[in-house]
Amino acid sequence: MPAEISVQDLSKRVAAPNPPLVLDVRESQELAIARFPGAVEIPMHDVPQRLAELEREQEIFVLCHHGMRSAHVAGFLAEQGFTRVGNVTGGIDAWALLVDPSVPRY
Repeated sequence: MPAEISVQDLSKRVAAPNPPLVLDVRESQELAIARFPGAVEIPMHDVPQRLAELEREQEIFVLCHHGMRSAHVAGFLAEQGFTRVGNVTGGIDAWALLVDPSVPRY
């Protein structure tokens, strides 16, 4: 089962040297409302066809709106041999509430 990371811990990790990759699996209409800076954006249903775009050894934290879709994708990536994958608890909504209030909520 993939690890979980809080948005507060993710904030520290992305600001540190050698940050993890943040994989945003929300749909384009959601991204139009609120973006996570620097994230790789691949909609959830496209992930299986786009696995080659991700490095299996890279640390990856998966993000969605509230953390449900990203948990599924993190589990899928782990099943595909990604060894350093985790889920962002609470998703972009928690990020907007607890880390960056300038990010619009929806």
